[in-house]
Amino acid sequence: MNDPVAMSAHESRAQSELSASPPDCLNPSELGVESGKGVRLSDVLTAQEIQPFLKRSDARAWGVVAGNFALIALAMALPVLWLNPLTIVVAMLVLGGRMLGLAVINHDCAHFVFFKSRWWNEFIGHWVAGGLLNTSLYGYREYHLKHHRFAGTTDDPDLGIASAYPATPASLKRKIIRDLTGQTGTKSMQKQLRALRLEKNAPFLCSHVILFGLLTLIGLPWLYLLWWASYLVTFQFITRLRFMGEHGVAVDRLSSDARENTCTTLATWWERLLVAPNGVNFHLEHHLNAAVPCYRLKGLHELLRDRGFFDGFDCLSRGYRDVIRKAAAA
Repeated sequence: MNDPVAMSAHESRAQSELSASPPDCLNPSELGVESGKGVRLSDVLTAQEIQPFLKRSDARAWGVVAGNFALIALAMALPVLWLNPLTIVVAMLVLGGRMLGLAVINHDCAHFVFFKSRWWNEFIGHWVAGGLLNTSLYGYREYHLKHHRFAGTTDDPDLGIASAYPATPASLKRKIIRDLTGQTGTKSMQKQLRALRLEKNAPFLCSHVILFGLLTLIGLPWLYLLWWASYLVTFQFITRLRFMGEHGVAVDRLSSDARENTCTTLATWWERLLVAPNGVNFHLEHHLNAAVPCYRLKGLHELLRDRGFFDGFDCLSRGYRDVIRKAAAA
């Protein structure tokens, strides 16, 4: 997911293109199709086998939304119940991961595959998940569709970002230090503030007025600072991990085979909790068919694995420690 996409400064161009309505050139039916180049999911699975993975479920979607906001609430409650540096760090890590979780929701809504209803995809994607992250569903959709259409070519708009990896260990260390010291996030926020316009950023302004109002109502307005500390620090680092795991460590970003230009990360349970929410680690499966909702990607991965689809290809990373190792292999 290059998703929705909620990006750090090195990806902020994708989210800064805000618009008030969906681009006329985009048809919802175009946003969840297989790539016409390279290996296709239909080359491996029959139409009957693919069909269950394309089913949208409002119950599963609302479960994902509820789970993410429950973890956000728990993360904010932790330092309230037990205030010390450790609980603040843990809360920031969980919040950063759930911000990526909101980005995944925004991403799937941009593909019209999260909910059954277009209206709910538009509302939750743009006004709730996208609003909290200042990510326009429509601007992101226009950018992200180009990524799917041109993946594996020099026209991929994310190719420049991916080309930063693998990096030397020293270079990667500098990148991570910039993330964890807030430099990346501050740069991103400054750019967003300069572009802030009421007519374009209404979801962002409304959602944050509501968030701050709720925290003030329960007598804890200082927790709003915890949200922004997490956005400026841990969210940036987790977003970098995500992108490295998706395309940064791919063996050949100009190959037409998705198994060479895109990767999946086999995340542990604690990585899924903290840095790989909502199936975001199954990015190769998403590129094979973007109509598969995030809550069905794991099942698709398991079926493809059993069919030997990944055999002979270096497209699976064994956790994010492995991702970092590959990304520092230059």
